Formats: sequence, C-alpha cells, structure tokens
Amino acid sequence: MISRRAPLTLLLISLVISLGAIAAVWWWLGLPADLARAPIDPNDKVQCISYAPFRSHQTSLSPATQVSREQIAEDLAQLAKVTDCIRTYATDLGLDQIPGLAAEAGLKVIQGIFLDRDRRKNSEQIAAGIRLARDYPGTVIALVVGNEVLLRKEMAASELAAAIRTVKAQAGVPVTYADVWEFWLGNRELDDAVDFVTIHILPYWENVPIPAERAAAHAGEIRRRVASAFPGKEILIGEFGWPSAGRMRESALPSRINQARAVSEVLDLARRENFRVNLFEAYDEGWKQELEGTVGGSWGLFDSLWRTLKYPPGVPVRNYPLWKLQMCSGLALAILVFSAAWLRSRRTPTQPRAVVWVAVGVSATTAGILFGVSAQKMFYESSGVGGWLLWGSFLAAATASPLFGANALMSGRGLPGLLDVLGPKQGRVRSALEILHGLVLIVTLVIGTATAIGLVFDPRNIDFPFSSLTMAAVPFAAIALLNPAGEGSRPLAESIFAGVFLAAAIYVGFNEGPSNWQSLWTCAAFVLLALTLLRVRASDHSVGETAAVKN
Repeated sequence: MISRRAPLTLLLISLVISLGAIAAVWWWLGLPADLARAPIDPNDKVQCISYAPFRSHQTSLSPATQVSREQIAEDLAQLAKVTDCIRTYATDLGLDQIPGLAAEAGLKVIQGIFLDRDRRKNSEQIAAGIRLARDYPGTVIALVVGNEVLLRKEMAASELAAAIRTVKAQAGVPVTYADVWEFWLGNRELDDAVDFVTIHILPYWENVPIPAERAAAHAGEIRRRVASAFPGKEILIGEFGWPSAGRMRESALPSRINQARAVSEVLDLARRENFRVNLFEAYDEGWKQELEGTVGGSWGLFDSLWRTLKYPPGVPVRNYPLWKLQMCSGLALAILVFSAAWLRSRRTPTQPRAVVWVAVGVSATTAGILFGVSAQKMFYESSGVGGWLLWGSFLAAATASPLFGANALMSGRGLPGLLDVLGPKQGRVRSALEILHGLVLIVTLVIGTATAIGLVFDPRNIDFPFSSLTMAAVPFAAIALLNPAGEGSRPLAESIFAGVFLAAAIYVGFNEGPSNWQSLWTCAAFVLLALTLLRVRASDHSVGETAAVKN
C-alpha cells in the first residue's frame, strides 16, 4: 500500500528540482557579456552614426509625416553626448531641419540625398541637399547622393554618376554615393564621379551571413578589398551594425550582447587601422518592422520608444537585462502549475503514478524557463495592434497550456480533439475546463500553422516562435503520451495539421541550415506537435454525432 505521504513527497521533490532548474538557467541567461570595451565609451565618442528621427507611428513611407523641430532637437542633444557626427538619408518630411539644429548641438552632418525612380522628387532632393550644404558650410561635411539605388535597381549607374557630378559641381563639399560593398565592385565606373567611396557592410545581411564574433574582422577584410579596387580613394564604411533582436540567419544571431560585441570591436579596429566608420544606427525604427520584421526595427543603439541608451556606461551588457524579473515570473508560473496538479490530485480517487508527477515537473520547468524568453520576444516582435493581439494570444495560450495540462494529467483525461470543441453541438464536451483546454490547443495550432507556412514560403522576416511553441507543445505531448485516447479513428483535422507541421519541419530545417539553432528548435517543436496530434483519436460520441449529422 502506498503511503498517503507519497504524493506530497513527489510534489515537493519535483517542485524543488523544477525551481532549482529554472533559477539555474536564468542565472546563466542573465550573465553579462565579457567585452573588452563597452560599445559606448563616455570618454571616447563614436565617429559618426546614422540618424532617422521617426518615432512611434511616424514613417518615411508616408508623405504626411512631418517631424517637428522640437523632436529633432531633443534627439540631437542626446546624440551629441555620444558622437560628433550624424549621417542622414533624405531632405523631406522635416529632415531638412536637421543641419541647422545639428549646428546648434555642435554636430557635423553627412547629409543624405535620397534618390529613387521618381525623377521629379529626385530633383527636389538634390536641390534641397545643395541648399543645405551651402547654408551650413561648417556643419554639412559631405553629401551622399543616393543610398543603395543600384541595390534596389532604381537607377542605372550612368544616370547615377550624372546626378553625382551635378551635385558635385554645385555643392562645395565632398560628394559620395553609398551602397552595399558588392555594388561598388560591380560598378567601378563611379570612381571618377565621387570624392570618396562609401560602402555598407552589414555582416548579418551578407549572402553568407557572418556571425557576430567575426563581424568586425569581416568589415576590415571587405574595406581592404574595396580599397584595393579604388586606389587613391578614401573608403568610408557608411553603415556597419548588428541587430539586437530578431530571427537568426544561419549562425548570425541578433542579440544585445552580439550587437554590443560587433559595435565595440569594429570601433577598436577603426582606431587601430585609422579608417572612418559610421554606425548603423542611432535609434531603433519601429516602423521598419512592418517591412523587415523584428530585425528591421532593432539596429539602434538607443531604444525607439523611450529613447534610452541600450548600453549605459558602467552597466554590464546582458541579453536579458530584466533576467531577475523574468526568473521570478517563471518560478511563479511553475508554482502555479504544481498547485494546479496538487489540487486536482486531491480530488482523484486513485493516486497518480510517479511518472505523472515527472511529466508535470517537465511541463512546469519548461514553462518556467521559457515564459520570460517568450514575454521578451513578444515585446520586441509585436508590431501594431494586430501583432500585439497575435503574439499576445500565443503567449497566453502557451502560458495556459501547462496549467490545463497539469489538471488533465492528474485526472487521467486525454487531449481534447478539435471535434470535441468545434464539432456538432450534441457531440461537444460539456466541461468548461475541457472547452478552454481545447481552445488553447486551437490557438496553438492556428498560429503555429500560420508561422510554419510563412517560414516555408516567405521566411526572410519571420521570427522563430521556439519558446512559446515549446511551452504549449510539451504539456500536450505529455498528455498524449501518458493519457492515450481510445481506439477511435484519427480525426482528419488533426491529421492535416500534423502533416503541415512535419512537412514544414523538414523543409525549414534544410532551408535554414544546421547552424541556426532557433530554426532547429522550432522544427523540433513542430515535430513534437505533429506526433502529439497523430495520437489523438475521435471520441465515440463525436464520431457518432458527426455521422448522424452527415446522414
């Protein structure tokens, strides 16, 4: 006979192990970076930094956007503390106010002239750029005529060269053109048109992505390669940066530590080899998430919303600066999962098996570790009302899954099928708890499937939902394994979802490559969900009622 104390002993042992594991993992995740030099040194300003003033709902894509003088002045006063130079990209939408305000803040300006297919607008940009160079001769130190026009295939090299020469003849300051380094090597006829060569080196976006630990060395190699192709011309690295959040590309991982490492190392290299580098960029630009995903809005050294420096002097650089709060949240969630299991076990006539407590412990530990990761990902990856609703719903479902799962494991209840929740009214489950559990499964499947399909057909800007997906999938898998369904038929809907997840896992895994651990983790979660769904069986009443409706 098993002692009545056995369940309580199992609970306490599982709880202690779970909480210890959560605390240990979060201590590790919260470790600061071991950087030889801080990315922002209060005693040594960065050479130059790209600046776009857009905040919140503002976007450069809307002609209705007009940035106020006060907003720009506030930013420039802040930037003057970390740099003596800013680079801009256009002259419209209120950006023509920047040189005058920069002069008041003591900043130099590399003024951008934006060019595209709109020739009338190009003429306006050129005229404004020339005017600003003349009006602020001590502030505007160079003009950049066109930014990545050749990359976007919006102008021919000959037409671009003519525009550069037109500006050069009237501006009275050095003139250049800026593009990804490969496009300079492929259009060497631009050499005669410019006073110096401006190249963009973004290791994350290379055709073969470069990991952060090699980003600075890669920039140095590329600069020397371009310099040998354009002898006698200064080579300005017009953009170098690293995203602090977003999806991996092969071994290139966006993170705060990797951003700080890449920036600090390229600045050290520039000092040693005596070349100019402009960092990309000053502020995160949230509006770019609509076009480029999370990565697009995460290149800044300052936060977009609060305009605060990501790496304050003297503060250790961490990927999870709020790791203590995230750890405590995870510990609280794990305790709730164990509490749900304990309360249900007290109403169960037979004592749960030890393996059930192990399953509860695994679910609780997984949720406790990943909740903080998922919450941080949701914060950075949500864009607009739709994004917040989508990823907020996913996080809510992932958080609820281990709680409902603990109850189901202790009660011996199987995983609810889709027909049990969405099928004919007569065949649906009656329990509110089972209905809610089924809805959690439905949210997980719908959002998981949409993400899986997106990663197959348009993966470039889609984040990997590895943490929330795993939080939701592990309890479902535990229920399917320990509380198997009967001998009914395999439901069609679950089979279709399982097929999509398996196919996506195979394709995405091969497409993203073995060095992308975010992809591999997500694919493993897809496979776990698929195997779980393949174990679901239609309940007798659901099958009977569905057949009756058909007849």
